[in-house]
Amino acid sequence: MSAEPAPQSTRLSVLIPFAIVTLIWGSTWIVIRDQLSVVPPSWSVTYRFTVAGVAMLVWALLRGDGLRMNARGWRFAVLLGLAQFVFNFNFVYRAEQHITSGVVAVVYALLLVPNAVLARIFLGQKMGRQLVIGSVIAVAGVALLFLHEARLSPVGPHAALLGIGIALIGVMSASTANVMQATDTARAYPMATMLGWAMLSGAALDALFALATVGAPVFDPRPSYGLGILYLGVLGSAVSFSLYFRLIRTIGPAKAAYTGVLIPVIAMVFSTVFEGYRWSWLAAGGAVLVVAGLVVALRARRPNR
Repeated sequence: MSAEPAPQSTRLSVLIPFAIVTLIWGSTWIVIRDQLSVVPPSWSVTYRFTVAGVAMLVWALLRGDGLRMNARGWRFAVLLGLAQFVFNFNFVYRAEQHITSGVVAVVYALLLVPNAVLARIFLGQKMGRQLVIGSVIAVAGVALLFLHEARLSPVGPHAALLGIGIALIGVMSASTANVMQATDTARAYPMATMLGWAMLSGAALDALFALATVGAPVFDPRPSYGLGILYLGVLGSAVSFSLYFRLIRTIGPAKAAYTGVLIPVIAMVFSTVFEGYRWSWLAAGGAVLVVAGLVVALRARRPNR
């Protein structure tokens, strides 16, 4: 009797892009924090996804995918851009105005919950027992990380609750976009072309929103701001979202969302190196549970496609 094959999510073709996405997105929280000093969040988001969209379309041309889409593709790209690159990121940047980047990262770790629920409703993907167990372990770890960050938060309870509420709305927007990427409509078009136009559509909507709410464009002359836009646009968006959405199509939204579960731990490691972050037993325990839940969940053979 032959041994049962390993789940697809433990193969190197999944684990390598999973690790790349986690490392890049784990570093972006510090960069985003640096961009909140002068430029209104809506303009920073606009610049980021303009760079990202152009990079994706250049990549599409280099791949020979072409830039054309039909009306159905354009509608999907605009809706994807609205959910992922307008609502989600405007809420992220605004949440960081009220709470620390560590708390925002921890809130976004809960993305696996709506991803699993929406994937069950709209894609028919079931969560097996092992995936549920892994999720419970990881959420327990997230809870410890959240408790640690909340205790260190310099803001008052009202500002903290407002920031958390804003972040949770962003989580739902991101989850909607995640599930959209796993649909047949998304698969009908080249990834780079669809993603590039979604990013530029989102950037255009971001610009209109910025003009209506904060006025004319503002740009921070500091070199770190410009380099941050390039980093967030090319690596933090074009490269990362290409890999992440491909993971969604391969292993499903629930498992792919485990990048978000591990990201707070990575963000804290970066913060330790660059910001002098100090670990506590609470944070360390949360990190251990997150990693343990990740290992259990990624070895699960569901959700089945």
